Amino acid sequence: MVQLTRIYTRGGDKGKTSLGTGKRVAKHDLRVAAFGVVDEANATIGLVRLHAPSPEIDAMLSRIQNDLFDLGADLCTPDDGTKVEWEPLRIVASQVERLEKEIDALNAELKPLNSFVLPGGSAAAAYLHLSRTVTRRAEREMTALAEREPVNAEAIRYINRLSDLLFVLSRHVNDRGAKDVLWVPGANR
Repeated sequence: MVQLTRIYTRGGDKGKTSLGTGKRVAKHDLRVAAFGVVDEANATIGLVRLHAPSPEIDAMLSRIQNDLFDLGADLCTPDDGTKVEWEPLRIVASQVERLEKEIDALNAELKPLNSFVLPGGSAAAAYLHLSRTVTRRAEREMTALAEREPVNAEAIRYINRLSDLLFVLSRHVNDRGAKDVLWVPGANR
């Protein structure tokens, strides 16, 4: 378990931060940007939970928040051959598979779409769309990083599936799609 006794260390005052391996990098490093956006996604899911329409959905979102901390830990400790004194936490296939099962179960209750969905309908759905877009940004940061440095392939699969789950869940909380706000092309011409 993590124990934090001091919140500030002054270690980042010159624009550097430490990775899980102890290596110091710039705070704008691609790896730091990637796990920073994962942290943002986690914060937006905290907002969704304030509006969760059921204990089951709240529990699902709680699991996802914990997964996102796992993902941040995975990204923070690059698999670059540096020896560490512990087994680094990595996103694993079972976490991705759980998301896929949840997507399939939720999607089975929804009518097929005939248009794109606009963020809205209910507060929970709107916040889920916000979470989805931040998650997509995290995915872009992670894939940019993966072009330069090793990134766990399961981590990229996880973030991709998560954005899909957040979309399907947004429709689910909008009365199983009945309260979705649909895009009307050219509506304001």
